[in-house]
Amino acid sequence: MGYGIVSWTVAHCAALTSAGMQHLNSKEGEKAAMGHSLGKYGIVAILIVAGLCGAWWNQPAWSADSTVPALSQAPALQPNGAPVIFEQETLFSLYDTIGPFTPEERARAVTERLARLSNDASANARPIMASDRESTSELIHGDMILMTITDRDAQPTGKLRQDLAKEYAQKVQDSVHRVRERMSWKALLTDTGLVILATVILIAALFALHKLFLKIYAKIKSWCGPVIHPIKIQNVELLSPHQIAAGLIAVARGIRVLATLVLLYIYLTTALGIFAWTRGIATMLLEVVLSTLQTIGLAFSSYLPNIVSIVVITLVTRYILKLIGFFFKGIGRGAITFSGFHPDWAEPTYKIVRFLVIIFAAIAIFPHIPGSESEGFRGISVFLGLLISLGSAAAIGNVIAGVVLTYMRPFRVGDRVKIADTVGDVIERTLLVTRIRTIKNVDITIPNAMVGGSHIINYSSAATNPVPLILHTNVTIGYDVPWRKVHELLIDAANSTTHVLKNPPPFVLQTSLDDFYVTYELNASTDKPNSMAVIYAGIHQNIQDKFNEAGVEIMSPHFGQLRDGNQTTIPEQYLPKTYQAPSFRIGPIGNIFGLPQDAGAAKGDLKP
Repeated sequence: MGYGIVSWTVAHCAALTSAGMQHLNSKEGEKAAMGHSLGKYGIVAILIVAGLCGAWWNQPAWSADSTVPALSQAPALQPNGAPVIFEQETLFSLYDTIGPFTPEERARAVTERLARLSNDASANARPIMASDRESTSELIHGDMILMTITDRDAQPTGKLRQDLAKEYAQKVQDSVHRVRERMSWKALLTDTGLVILATVILIAALFALHKLFLKIYAKIKSWCGPVIHPIKIQNVELLSPHQIAAGLIAVARGIRVLATLVLLYIYLTTALGIFAWTRGIATMLLEVVLSTLQTIGLAFSSYLPNIVSIVVITLVTRYILKLIGFFFKGIGRGAITFSGFHPDWAEPTYKIVRFLVIIFAAIAIFPHIPGSESEGFRGISVFLGLLISLGSAAAIGNVIAGVVLTYMRPFRVGDRVKIADTVGDVIERTLLVTRIRTIKNVDITIPNAMVGGSHIINYSSAATNPVPLILHTNVTIGYDVPWRKVHELLIDAANSTTHVLKNPPPFVLQTSLDDFYVTYELNASTDKPNSMAVIYAGIHQNIQDKFNEAGVEIMSPHFGQLRDGNQTTIPEQYLPKTYQAPSFRIGPIGNIFGLPQDAGAAKGDLKP
């Protein structure tokens, strides 16, 4: 870009010099004008580049009406014409085919001869002459024929061949002389001085840039607190002032690096553009940057309709999701009802519909993404799809199981359930997992695939039915206690327990008659399934109290003991204060063998 300004200046100097040569026809005047103009305008151009880094786009070098011979491309060709370009300047065009040589081949040959002529220092004293023949004219330099001009070459210009040959000779003479002048020792020293000046200006600009950004960094740090405040969501601090300041400093550093690269690029193109033999490299660098920017600009302009389409699809999708959200929230609140559609289905159904809408929106947006039609983009898409399909098989299985469980409605959030060996309250249900909190306040996460593959016991579903949840427990009592008495005590214990319903009333079932005892099953109803553990504990406590108060021993599982002389198993607080454990009794031995009492006494049996 910097070279663009310098090139504009040099080009105008060359134009002024060329005009002076045409009017004055003086080679010495041309040399003086060229040297003076190049030195003067070159320094001014470098100063402008260093002082106004952002303003070079507005310089006349880029205006539509400016003519920059050093950088201009070949003009629009006449039909079947080939331009002769020397030192990036179009001198004239050739139109005729001479023998086997086409106009393009003739133009290349003339360019090569002019390059050899400009490098021949001994050819300074010999001018380029125009020589006329019967049907052609030739440009001659000593013994070298530079080119041949035919009537057909002159026809598109509307001039006579002889006059056109003299004009071409003067153009070639001027062009070759300018090249030799730029490669002289005087021009070399002048160009070296300009490069040194540009280097000094670059160092000064980099030093000023360094000082400027140090002040910017210090200023940003001083903003912490007074200017930069933390970013919060309610009471959660997402970004502290120091983190925001660090981010701003990082952005400033990036701008500094970018500015440094721009200055180095301007310096490089300027330095290379000053010397004649490196001007082509400068032009190439400039063309690379300009072509890149042009490509980016054309790509952006060509994709602008696609960007508009993406924005429109995104906005439409956003408002569709809001509308769907309002609809399902109404179903969840009960404001909107459908036969057979339960309110607790509203949230999971909304999530499914939202996912489908987003997928459809992504499908609609995909063709508008830049590069989506390229083979590389498609290959990456297929590769990512393969990775997702292979790595998410278990996740997809959990999602499908979660959807099935949602519409099966085996449980709801807050229900007391038993899944496999886990008993607790459902605290969360998602498409992937179900979370259960046990009575010990332990949270257990179960994948939905495992939930769907296990048996599920829901204790809370019966609480809302006409017949509530029935809790049951077993107790074993000896055959010596009347069963009616046992039934009475068990029912009394159940009615004394908190959260046990009086209606329907508790009842007792005798489930087995075993060798040593009878198994009684107490059944009691409750509408508090989430308090099952506490209710069971209360029932067991009351059973113990009621049986002890009635003097009934609970032989569970059973006791093996000698009753005579042993303390009863009833706790002391339920026994009379005068109670004493019975002593052993020794009866007549005849009782053992079935003899009469007198016989036993006669044998000396002891009595208590």
